[in-house]
Amino acid sequence: MTAPANLPIIAVVGATATGKSGLGLDLAERLGGEIINADAMQLYRGMDIGTAKLTPEERRGIPHHQLDVLEVTEEASVAAYQESARRDIAEIRRRGRLPILVGGSGLYVRAALDRLEIPPTDPAVRGRLEAQASDMGAESIHRLLLQKDPAAAAQIQPANVRRVVRALEVIELTGRPFSASLPSREFVAPAVVIGLSVDRSALDARIDARVDEMWRTGLCGEVEGLLALGLRDGFTASRAIGYAQAISVIDGRSTEPEAIAETGRATRRLARRQESWFRPDPRIRWVEATHGIDLDEVLALVG
Repeated sequence: MTAPANLPIIAVVGATATGKSGLGLDLAERLGGEIINADAMQLYRGMDIGTAKLTPEERRGIPHHQLDVLEVTEEASVAAYQESARRDIAEIRRRGRLPILVGGSGLYVRAALDRLEIPPTDPAVRGRLEAQASDMGAESIHRLLLQKDPAAAAQIQPANVRRVVRALEVIELTGRPFSASLPSREFVAPAVVIGLSVDRSALDARIDARVDEMWRTGLCGEVEGLLALGLRDGFTASRAIGYAQAISVIDGRSTEPEAIAETGRATRRLARRQESWFRPDPRIRWVEATHGIDLDEVLALVG
């Protein structure tokens, strides 16, 4: 099926467990689309159960891009993703198909869609700041960012140590505030962003059910296999929600019930952060998805 030529790029965003993957598939089937993943953890090969990655059978024969493109020992890069995702968008368009971006990693979505200059990085500087953060703790390293760039500190939660470190790295390398490099809300090409919203209590119940299912279907076994491939050496992958907790069980530092409970708590915190990221963007067209998603309603928003 060829997509209508006048349709803009579509992005489906929102918190985890709101139904983004299913809606992306429905839109792709109806509109002749292909999916571009915008979940940073689904970039990793082998991280399937703990990221709720669709299996090949669940993808309904629809091409998916930006899945399984990194080893667990590699670090995900917004700059690399921006280049690859935009190349995917252009190639999908050339095939007469519709690019549909699906995922909850807000900065990755904006890297693909918005005018965004990616600041430089330096592994030596990053490593030193990571060590400093480890020594100081999350609150203290965040206070350091507050001194250097209050605007950036206001947008980054202290618990997001990786992002705090990145902000300090950019400040050191460029001599400019990190906030100066944050993306502007300006699409590089016409786009429609659909946001899925689920009632808080219903979303928490979905998250708990998803976490239980992940552990029941073999998350620990998946992690054991990835440890053999060097998961501990991957700064990003080894700290992913569910994976860090499974490693704790494997190492004997926690019991499985404790790890399951902590995975649920961490996932609920992630959902709150995702909501806080997406809600202020006035361009997002929100769809109430607590009791299901009306595809015709979404199609009307797409135009």
